[in-house]
Amino acid sequence: MSLLIDVCERACAIGRGDVPPRTLHETKRVILDWFAATVPGSETPLIQALKDAVCEDLHDRKAQGATILGDGRRGSSRTAALVNGSASHVVEFDDIFRDAIYHPGSPVVAAALAVGETRNATGLDLIRAVINGYEVSTRIGAAVQPAHYKHWHTTGTVGCFGAAAAAATLLELSPEAFAHALSTSGTFAAGLREAFQSDAMSKPLHAGRAAEAGVTAALLAARGFTGASTILEGKSGFGAAMADGDIDWDRALEGIGETFNIESVTLKNHGCCGHTFAAIDGALALIKEHDFTWKDIEHVEVETYRTAVQVVGRSDVATPFDARFSVFFTVATALVYGSVRLNAFSAERLSDPAIRSVMNRISLAVNDELDRSYPQKRGALVRITYRGGQIVEHLQKYRHGDPEEPLTDTELSDKFYELVSPVTGRPDAEALWSKVMELEQGNVSDLMAVVRRAH
Repeated sequence: MSLLIDVCERACAIGRGDVPPRTLHETKRVILDWFAATVPGSETPLIQALKDAVCEDLHDRKAQGATILGDGRRGSSRTAALVNGSASHVVEFDDIFRDAIYHPGSPVVAAALAVGETRNATGLDLIRAVINGYEVSTRIGAAVQPAHYKHWHTTGTVGCFGAAAAAATLLELSPEAFAHALSTSGTFAAGLREAFQSDAMSKPLHAGRAAEAGVTAALLAARGFTGASTILEGKSGFGAAMADGDIDWDRALEGIGETFNIESVTLKNHGCCGHTFAAIDGALALIKEHDFTWKDIEHVEVETYRTAVQVVGRSDVATPFDARFSVFFTVATALVYGSVRLNAFSAERLSDPAIRSVMNRISLAVNDELDRSYPQKRGALVRITYRGGQIVEHLQKYRHGDPEEPLTDTELSDKFYELVSPVTGRPDAEALWSKVMELEQGNVSDLMAVVRRAH
């Protein structure tokens, strides 16, 4: 298991070592961002149905176990990872690691919190576990792209490795056992993109199942359970089965513990699929810079990379799911209302005549130059014709929230309170923010006690 052992020796060193100040701050930012997505997600009918389905595994809030967001009940670490991981992916506000076309926070943080709470881990242990989950999974994810994304949803597949790495860190596994956790999680990997080609409810389950699979694999490894040593590079391994197979795995996995990928994630500024973001940002930049409103617009041309056109090119929008995956709806919403947040997908907005009017003035096309830059860059060129023929355009090279144009701490705070406060109330939202910001001085149990109190 030389490949995985080398990776896991470095991961174990992270699990015992100091955390650099910038890495510490960025890790707390992604945990806060996870709660910002998960708290409102935990209140949705989809997650209530999931809780009902696993109700036999849930217990009173005073029982032992890991906290289930949304009602404060407890469950096993595996059940909590499943439910909370799914909840984190429902409202489409979860973070992105761009090069891997992957939402790492959903499975990684869900798994880390579930195992950390049941083991009464320190806050610093949790932080190290989350760092490791990102370190391992983002590199695997980047290695298999873009071929992997043709059929597979990376959050469901690669997320298994991230969740396993986080759980293995908290379980303090040896490098050998850590490697077995990763190899077993790799054979659990699943999640087809077909699940979000229509208005189905399965997509969020990819994140939850990945979290659950990673926790299960780590718990098994802690008890001597072994996995296939060549799960990544083998002839029938992850790379061969789910990508083009021609991957230099040693090169793909280098840098763990040297350059921390958790410092390079995208935090979403809009509540929809990330493939719409550059177009939204470009449209907002134009309407801010020039003196016109949506009523003045004659035509909007959006040019972007091919995958965006394929994933969010739906113009027939009837449901909130459709809307979140429609560049037509989201750009029109931004032009009319100035933002695309949770209220953008209400019944009133879906039938809003102003939004529908602007949607009919939007065209979408592939830009070859932007397509060549994908997935490292996710740009869009937006060109707007208004007031009798005046034409303005904006090239949005990066999405606001990308590492090159990150959300400020103030913008993250605004997002957090906007999403969390309606569910918990402002005082409890502030208590949760403070607990995470002071996490290295506390423990996971105290953090989750704040979460239970808020519900």
